[in-house]
Amino acid sequence: MEQLQKNRFDALQQSVYIMLFFILFFYIIIVAKQVLIPISLGFLFATLIYPLSRFFEFRLKIPKTLAILLSVLTFVAVFVLFANLLIRQVHSLAQDFPALKLKANANLEYLRLFIQENFGIDAQDQHIWMKERISGMFDSSSDLMKNIFNATSGTLFKLFLIPVFMFYMLNFREQFQKFIIKASPDSKRTRTNRIMRQISKIIQKYISGVFTVIGILCVLNSVGLYIVGLKYAIVFGIISALFNLIPYFGTWIGAVFPITFALLTGDTPSLAVSVFLMYVVVQFTENNILTPNITGSYVRINPLITILSIIVGGIVWGVAGMLIVIPFMGTIKILFENIEPLKPYALLLGYERPVRGIKRFGKRRKEVLKRRGEG
Repeated sequence: MEQLQKNRFDALQQSVYIMLFFILFFYIIIVAKQVLIPISLGFLFATLIYPLSRFFEFRLKIPKTLAILLSVLTFVAVFVLFANLLIRQVHSLAQDFPALKLKANANLEYLRLFIQENFGIDAQDQHIWMKERISGMFDSSSDLMKNIFNATSGTLFKLFLIPVFMFYMLNFREQFQKFIIKASPDSKRTRTNRIMRQISKIIQKYISGVFTVIGILCVLNSVGLYIVGLKYAIVFGIISALFNLIPYFGTWIGAVFPITFALLTGDTPSLAVSVFLMYVVVQFTENNILTPNITGSYVRINPLITILSIIVGGIVWGVAGMLIVIPFMGTIKILFENIEPLKPYALLLGYERPVRGIKRFGKRRKEVLKRRGEG
């Protein structure tokens, strides 16, 4: 009886420790997010440009420090060019807000008369409600544009810190690796080295794949919106592509903006329909061609865990948290897979895509040959 009570007490004590750990963990990352966000983004982007640094260093025989500096400067140059293009497009859109607002009000007036004639809803009530909504939407959008251009010094300082962290993380990567290995017990150093290689490979493949997909989607979205005749195709194409950082739903969340814009400012509703159909094609291409072949299944996180992680990451760190959380969960999954008591949790976090069609047939054939001793 005493032993049973002691076991219950130990289990309760362990549960309390786990709860305290999570409370302390989230408290620290929230309080210290001004420092942790640039460090985390610096680590991710350093992993992204690591192959470029190795190319400069080993292929072109450039000294290590200079190779890393060139890699970071290349990343900064690409980011500045991309940001400059987006800012110019957004600025042009913001200047046209008054004219767009008039066009939207005219379209809503037509919609109001259509609803009155076909559904019998009072026109005056519709007019008041629609006018308030459209005015509020354009006013808030205008304020948002102003806030984007009036970036605070703190934001600029954090942006400046990211390439600095990238440089030093790449420059001292061997020291960090040696420290972790030496800090591990002698019997587990081989496993520790293997885990670090797995984590580095998965993060690099995932981040490079995601940004490659986003770059392709920027072009596809912009060209598609231009073909269907939507104004400001580039800015809407880029903004909707950036939402692809959110797995599963990112494309459609980003599509809301151009579809709404087309519905409010287009000459006919057919423009909004064309934009919607364009995003149907883009979604199919992204889900069935781009992501499987570029990003692949490197992280293999359960879709439910992925969605919950993105929600939590967005609440804690905003957009940066939504970008960082998936590689973080992939790292946690690798650690769980290599620690025997935690392997069940790795199974809970993981997700294996079903094999279908020709691939499924080929896989089953290999299994049969293996059982027969012919493979």
